[in-house]
Amino acid sequence: MSTRKLFLIPARAGSKGLPGKNTKVLGTKPLIQYSIEFAQTCSEEGDVLCVSSNDEEVLKVCENLGVTPPFVRPEELATDTSSSMDVISHAINFYKERDVHFSEIVLLQPTSPFRLESDFRTMVELYKKSNCDMVVSVKEVKENPYFNLFKQDSEGYLKGFVDAENRVTRRQDAPSVYAYNGSIYLFNCNAFEALNGLGFEKIVKYVMPDSRSVDIDTLIDWNIAEFYLKQSNENN
Repeated sequence: MSTRKLFLIPARAGSKGLPGKNTKVLGTKPLIQYSIEFAQTCSEEGDVLCVSSNDEEVLKVCENLGVTPPFVRPEELATDTSSSMDVISHAINFYKERDVHFSEIVLLQPTSPFRLESDFRTMVELYKKSNCDMVVSVKEVKENPYFNLFKQDSEGYLKGFVDAENRVTRRQDAPSVYAYNGSIYLFNCNAFEALNGLGFEKIVKYVMPDSRSVDIDTLIDWNIAEFYLKQSNENN
């Protein structure tokens, strides 16, 4: 049975929030280069690095780094409505047709540049120790459905996400809640295919600090990333 991993970096063209962000220079290198170098550092013999993109500028960056994307992503998988599930399935099927199979997928969004190798190594250990489908990087969030998150009902009034008797009046009494930070998804390939588009049930979290949980989608996000990068450089 194969024990190789597919390091998959999805990087389509056409960002609306920050056009050209995947190849925009952050610090001294294009944004996507952070993810490519991370994958190269963390991969082992037999693992495969795949950049899935329809962006000519992304493909040029890959070429400059000596990385050859195995395909140009089909345009129907590069629209605003294209799902990550479809992009992942496309990559898996591309390799299966060439009799290349994977035990795990490591999904790395190029918009999250501040991962550490130690983050990945710890996630691998969590994956090995847990009977889970996926280990995913998260951040702890201040907004909390037990305290200060609401939804609007059919009459236009705000209602709590949980029943009144389960709500708390002090933030410190609320249980911790987490959000995917978009940095690292490590999941079982067979489980992904078996679910056929449904979400994983057995998910284990790996908590990362805010300084490594930046997910760049807008100019404000970019400015925050520059701040953390400058701070990191000054501390080294």
